[in-house]
Amino acid sequence: LRYQETSGQPVRLVALSATLPNYQDVASFLRVEPENLFHFDSSFRPIPLDTAFLGITETNRAKQMAKLIEICYEAMIEQVRQGHQVMVFVHSRGDTFKTASALAQMA
Repeated sequence: LRYQETSGQPVRLVALSATLPNYQDVASFLRVEPENLFHFDSSFRPIPLDTAFLGITETNRAKQMAKLIEICYEAMIEQVRQGHQVMVFVHSRGDTFKTASALAQMA
């Protein structure tokens, strides 16, 4: 965005998310003009997406992560046993690696 502001040249951004309900807020943050915003709702998905939020009351960060991995693994295994595919979303690139490694060790 800084390049666009300083050079006056248009920049094309593509922002995608499978679970982002506040796409208009994100578009505003990215300074997308309304006529350039495209939203595809769940009717475009070939398979419906289910979302689950799990709360953890542990206050110790290390114990929080261990509990999160444990709950995630149990939920993931249950879905796989029912013949479903599973995709796990985490907060950051680093958490992606840590979560994948921990789940692989549990398998």
